[in-house]
Amino acid sequence: MALKTLLVCLTYRETAEAVMKAAVPLARAQQAHLIGLHTLEAILVYPGIALHLPGSSFSSFNHRQDAEAVEIETIFRKYTENEDFPSEWRLLKAESTTASARIIDCARAADLVVMAKDEANSAQWDQDTVQAQVIRQSGRPVIIVPPGYEGSTIGDNIVLGWSNTREATRAAHDVLTLFSNDSKVSIVRVDHGGGREMEDYAIIDLAAAFDRHGVSAIVSHLDGSGNDVSAVLLRHAFEQGADLIATGAFGHSRFYDFVNGAVTQALLRDAELPVLFSR
Repeated sequence: MALKTLLVCLTYRETAEAVMKAAVPLARAQQAHLIGLHTLEAILVYPGIALHLPGSSFSSFNHRQDAEAVEIETIFRKYTENEDFPSEWRLLKAESTTASARIIDCARAADLVVMAKDEANSAQWDQDTVQAQVIRQSGRPVIIVPPGYEGSTIGDNIVLGWSNTREATRAAHDVLTLFSNDSKVSIVRVDHGGGREMEDYAIIDLAAAFDRHGVSAIVSHLDGSGNDVSAVLLRHAFEQGADLIATGAFGHSRFYDFVNGAVTQALLRDAELPVLFSR
């Protein structure tokens, strides 16, 4: 299936260019309809909390929001005005809901969502966990782009983190939209001892399925003993010169992730190249 609708979430002025540098080549390669989305946040006042905000605070907040929206739209148009693929700018108000809820609503009709990596020092009101919420709730594959991204292509050299789970299966098939004629894929299973590589029929079948799409797939079983799965994937991607990691996301309960750590959260925090998350 070809990529035809691409939603680009331009949340912060500081990361807008990096996200556009990742999204524009994808839209150009497949002549996809590129939607640039920025959401104006609302000041949320929670019941039971006594809080008085003077009118000047609302006015100042809205003025900053409007000024940043203009700057982000300028960046969007700079990267799309000379392209021949269709593009669309959307400026939405969160109003009584959160910015992430508005993004999720727009994402449901997209083939792929592209967002910036979370900024730890961001002063935004409700953006602290927006990436995780969109990945968990939109039902769409989401590419998270690191700050300062300067890559020219995504999809020529992919590392796919594999396990026999629904989420990993979604990632394997979602990534099909990014393949080009020259794409190569490294399908990686991280084992913690006792792996039986020659009996791993699921990963062998997947490599054969990719081959039918004309994509060269290499199967790798990596030793994860004593290491986090995310660290093994990131190191392998660096060694392979990959332009994208693709993986299933949030395959465990929130309690399990809290107690034992989570591959998804670690990749969201540590990855220095784009990562496609599917759930």
